[in-house]
Amino acid sequence: MSGKLVLIVDDEPAIREMIAVALEMADYRYLEAGDASQAHALIMDHQPDLILLDWMLPGTSGIELARRLKRNEATAEIPIIMLTAKSDEDNKIQGLESGADDYITKPFSPRELVARLRAVLRRATPQGMDTPIEVEGLHLDPVCHRVTSNGQPLNMGPTEYRLLQFFMTHQERVYSRSQLLDQVWGTNVYVEERTVDVHIRRLRKALGDHDYLIQTVRGAGYRFSTKTS
Repeated sequence: MSGKLVLIVDDEPAIREMIAVALEMADYRYLEAGDASQAHALIMDHQPDLILLDWMLPGTSGIELARRLKRNEATAEIPIIMLTAKSDEDNKIQGLESGADDYITKPFSPRELVARLRAVLRRATPQGMDTPIEVEGLHLDPVCHRVTSNGQPLNMGPTEYRLLQFFMTHQERVYSRSQLLDQVWGTNVYVEERTVDVHIRRLRKALGDHDYLIQTVRGAGYRFSTKTS
């Protein structure tokens, strides 16, 4: 995990410095930004592995920046941890719905921050998930974040991509909606189980001729299988 690049986005230099020291001690490289526009320029130039993003920034807020990043295909896959003094549940939900992968309320300990950061990075790049997989002409390349069907590129959102990647690396096994939420969205994320159904529908639509690979198992959940029965 060492050597990963983390972008710290906070308008308070003292907080940036505290985080930077913690990251250095944990063997992470880091960049710093004091506002959204500076952060966006650094993100486009350096493609960090994770962004620590303060909610309250001068000008464009952290929430606005997170939404902007998730809308852009080039930055949609970068994990985001929101840092904020706002502790209300509604604020947490708003932060997570904007595309954040986790949420840490100030004040926080450097040890907690590094532990949460490691957990998010593990989810973003699970062990053994960097090898291309091919099933019946459906090809997923985790390094390039590309999916092709018989050589033709398929367009899908980041959540559908993560769902497909999980299914293709866990074939022939039935997963319930709650298991899929834990595996694909991660724990501590406020998402209802029916959200899984929405993304399954989107994934099937994106797969086109390969939609048969995502199978509904009545009363149990979903599985990825090449078998028809």
